[in-house]
Amino acid sequence: MKRLWLLFSQSVTVLVAAYFVVATLQPEWLGRGTTRSGAGIALLEAPATPPSQPAAGSFSGAARKAAPAVVSINTSKEVRHPRSNDPWFQFFFGDQGSQAQAGLGSGVIVSPEGYILTNNHVVEGADEIEVTLIDSRRARARVIGTDPDTDLAILKIELDKLPVIVLGNSDALDVGDQVLAIGNPFGVGQTVTSGIVSALGRSQLGINTFENFIQTDAAINPGNSGGALVDVNGNLMGINTAIYSRSGGSMGIGFAIPVSTARMVLDGIVKDGQVTRGWIGVEPNELSPELAETFGVKKATEGVIITGVLQDGPAAQAGMRPGDVIVQVDGKAVSNVSQLLTAVAALKPGQAAAFDVQRADKRVELSINPGVRPRPQRNVRR
Repeated sequence: MKRLWLLFSQSVTVLVAAYFVVATLQPEWLGRGTTRSGAGIALLEAPATPPSQPAAGSFSGAARKAAPAVVSINTSKEVRHPRSNDPWFQFFFGDQGSQAQAGLGSGVIVSPEGYILTNNHVVEGADEIEVTLIDSRRARARVIGTDPDTDLAILKIELDKLPVIVLGNSDALDVGDQVLAIGNPFGVGQTVTSGIVSALGRSQLGINTFENFIQTDAAINPGNSGGALVDVNGNLMGINTAIYSRSGGSMGIGFAIPVSTARMVLDGIVKDGQVTRGWIGVEPNELSPELAETFGVKKATEGVIITGVLQDGPAAQAGMRPGDVIVQVDGKAVSNVSQLLTAVAALKPGQAAAFDVQRADKRVELSINPGVRPRPQRNVRR
């Protein structure tokens, strides 16, 4: 009996080994997954998977959820030669007339009422704006308002049954989170790229007045401006706005405006026609050893030093002086000018806020009643 059992086990082992050898080297002998092409060639095919079941690691669900709400924006404006009114220019070259200049960008539908978020630089100066949806519907858009300080603009279209993106919580993002960038780069059509959140709170880039960018390595190219940055659930995290590039194309460093900022701008423009921001009337500078020594605040190691205070401004009325170092605004620490501008802008005009200040060798708390930040003289992109 023992000998028969040994013989049986050896036979099974040999058969299993032979099966694996054949399955590896000559799978067609087993007829598993084989098919014949029209030319009679034996081919191997992967087993069919249910269409509703995405492949492991796929972002198709997020793309399907968010992509319909991302639109392509085409703009045009009439431009004339700068010397077209010069008689000598007209004598030699004739009347050149005006020429149409086209622009391209992307946008995100954020409301079934037809409101679209995009970048200010996408629509700035445009005479006509046309929006194209993923289902090929087209509509003329009108500008509800712009905010050059954040490079955001609000458009509106009149169409029924609009796809609307779901707004996410950009404040909950972490470095390393996976994200998708959706837009219309170079006019080739809607494109989805993937990457991660490379950094948060990027500022001092010289792009906008108020900077708090999400940095990502998801490919962003010309035409993506105004498009969506979404998380793996398809929720809107930011509005793609700029890239760092030496060639004009993606180099893995892109920037998006957080949806928290975009939502504030949307509410302000739709409700009041403009974004109302706090203002205290000071001239801030980065804290340096030289400035600290000049103003006698050597003990200050962090914060923003104030080198000028507007007479009769909100800060002056609260007792702020040149040489004060603002350390905290309404309980939030500030370490550079960009953070100070953002923190002050977020204050509600007419509602007093606490400013923690380093003055000489002591700490002082000032209660400042912010005013309304003056609007820029010209609607230009910084």
